[in-house]
Amino acid sequence: MSTPLSIGTVDDIEEGEAKVIPGDENGTGNDIAIFHAEDGNFYALDDTCTHEDASLADGWIEGTEVECPVHSAKFCLKAGTALCMPATIAARTHKVEVNGEELLLHPNVDAIA
Repeated sequence: MSTPLSIGTVDDIEEGEAKVIPGDENGTGNDIAIFHAEDGNFYALDDTCTHEDASLADGWIEGTEVECPVHSAKFCLKAGTALCMPATIAARTHKVEVNGEELLLHPNVDAIA
């Protein structure tokens, strides 16, 4: 189990927006995007689209899905599942915990574990 990383407060990411935690700060070497979905929950995926090198944080959030800004591949924020072409590989998920007002990221801990 990884040590949780404080990444701010729930007010730091507006609903429908995302924040990137750089790989050198989160300890994984890969940027991680924290999404505040329309269901009010926070989700974390590796920030790079599995189809092409594009930031998912720059994409569009609808419900609990994010659409890549380059070729419109969609991913489930809960499970990372690729939902449509051209992406066929899931995005890695990471656990996000809300502790009071604080957001904690558990890098390399699968969100659905």
